[in-house]
Amino acid sequence: MKIDVSDYYSPEEWACFKGEAVKHETPFVVVNLDVIRKKYQELRTYFPFAKVYYAMKANPQVEVLKMLRDLGANFDIASRYELDRALSLDISPDRISYGNTIKKAADIEYFYRKGVRLFATDSEGDVRNLAKFAPGARVFFRILCEGGETADWPLSRKFGCHPDTAIDLVVLARDMGLKPCGISFHVGSQQREIGAWDSAIAKVRYIFDYLEEEGIKLSLINMGGGFPASYISKTNEMSVYAEEITRYLNEDFGDDLPEIILEPGRSLVGEAGILVSEVVLISQKSSTGVDKWLYIDAGKFNGLAETWDESIKYPLYCEARGEPCEDFIIAGPTCDSQDIMYEYFRNPLPAYIKPGDRIYWFSCGAYTASYASCEFNGFPPIKVYIVDSGKK
Repeated sequence: MKIDVSDYYSPEEWACFKGEAVKHETPFVVVNLDVIRKKYQELRTYFPFAKVYYAMKANPQVEVLKMLRDLGANFDIASRYELDRALSLDISPDRISYGNTIKKAADIEYFYRKGVRLFATDSEGDVRNLAKFAPGARVFFRILCEGGETADWPLSRKFGCHPDTAIDLVVLARDMGLKPCGISFHVGSQQREIGAWDSAIAKVRYIFDYLEEEGIKLSLINMGGGFPASYISKTNEMSVYAEEITRYLNEDFGDDLPEIILEPGRSLVGEAGILVSEVVLISQKSSTGVDKWLYIDAGKFNGLAETWDESIKYPLYCEARGEPCEDFIIAGPTCDSQDIMYEYFRNPLPAYIKPGDRIYWFSCGAYTASYASCEFNGFPPIKVYIVDSGKK
């Protein structure tokens, strides 16, 4: 399938990307702030009742954080290092959630000392640490939810706990002086199956009802992230997700809607970036071989980590030599045999592509530079350049 630029970017956005790209040596990422601005405004339009906590891990570039800060966003933060960056940008601690359920006691104490009062948890040991090092803090409890297997990047098993365990943890937190405020879940990153939210919200309703009978009234639902970006497989418009998810909430909670938190990452910044790479080499493994290998100067360890297991299928665009198109196995430049982005999924490129040609990887604004390794094989972390097609 040949990629059409107009399916992903307006002429103004593409011109802005290209105008920056010609200035730099590959590989690099260009991020367009105006795309993020529009995505944020869209989210606020379709979920007017929700608070947006941007998942900083998706793209922690200072320019991105400043813009979202000024637009009124809150921030979902996973480490003290992200916290330090946020605080250095004058993001107040009351706009921050410590959303990582896996954290050292010393880090809990650090966040609390800096003024953060909203924490995620999913285990007894963590609850006890929170009670000791963040006394009186508001705490929400992350549950496991089915349906993650329909996401391109599932998040099951490592995070969350069974709803019955969550109930026990809420009671423990209350008894230890914390303020249990709600339940959280995550349906998996790049989740296109809207029904995954339905079953998760129903579980939350069950927990709310059970605990209210025990004298504990929860008041918050953190629905995490999961909204998809447009890669090879198209997605529904955000309006469709919002309409269905709002219906699920109304069916389960009626007019008594709790405080709702969303933690978008990929859906806000994914489409805002392109990764620009250069063809290094094209080869065949034997004279009778059918497969052609195409090696580029970016790979799994330098911006394309989410091609692991070929999970995220980025749209690829190359201006060189037009038709016809041909399938290639696409691999990175390092001396690691795992540094192959696509072997079984074939992403057609011009048949007459040659070393030196540029390949543009669309929708690379999320989890590219923030996933890149630090000097594996000596390659430096991928550079990021910021543009804004909305500024006149």
